[in-house]
Amino acid sequence: MNSVLITGAGRGIGKELSLRFLGAGYRVWGTTTSGDADFSHENLQMLQLDLRSPESIKTCVQELISSGERFDIAVNNAGALLDENEKTLKTDLLRQTLEINLIGTSDFTEQVLPLVNKGGHIVMVSSSAGSVGRTGNVVSRYPSQYPAYKISKAALNMYMRTLAVRLKDKDITVSSVHPGWARTDMGGEEASISAEEAADTVYKVAISRPETGHFWYSEGELPW
Repeated sequence: MNSVLITGAGRGIGKELSLRFLGAGYRVWGTTTSGDADFSHENLQMLQLDLRSPESIKTCVQELISSGERFDIAVNNAGALLDENEKTLKTDLLRQTLEINLIGTSDFTEQVLPLVNKGGHIVMVSSSAGSVGRTGNVVSRYPSQYPAYKISKAALNMYMRTLAVRLKDKDITVSSVHPGWARTDMGGEEASISAEEAADTVYKVAISRPETGHFWYSEGELPW
């Protein structure tokens, strides 16, 4: 049975993605900040993970190592939008955002790398808001809002690219994916697609073997 690791699996896109993989016959290891979720399955194992805490990251990784599980796919889905209504950069919110969306995510990824199978795929759930090449274009819906979030996702894309270069000879694909503007707690009710549709975009990228080091969405490749 193939295995997938999904952070932020308790709600929104992460929950729908977990259900999608479970329906496809995968064993799913998911994380939430509490270690719990409002759904269950015989092939689902939930763990506690707070990306703001190095100790939590270390404990979660140790539990994964102790389980003996190895992963075909690892999806870094967990993230935070803390400055949604800000038009200027707030340094405190930037620090908090980077701690979750970049530093904690990259720390966790580095520690679970030995658990990813040869031929595996590491996926960063990013955002078109982090596309430097489309700043002022695709993100013009809110051209001056949530700067900390945009910075964090642009940085996550760079981590994706540098990791892809590093792992290219190890036969591990690394990708970023923009799931779309989804109706979730983060995206809001006015968003254009459902969480299920967004999860389907991430799922299709995750199970494929695209060229490593690229940034994808439902219609193809995004500039990063």
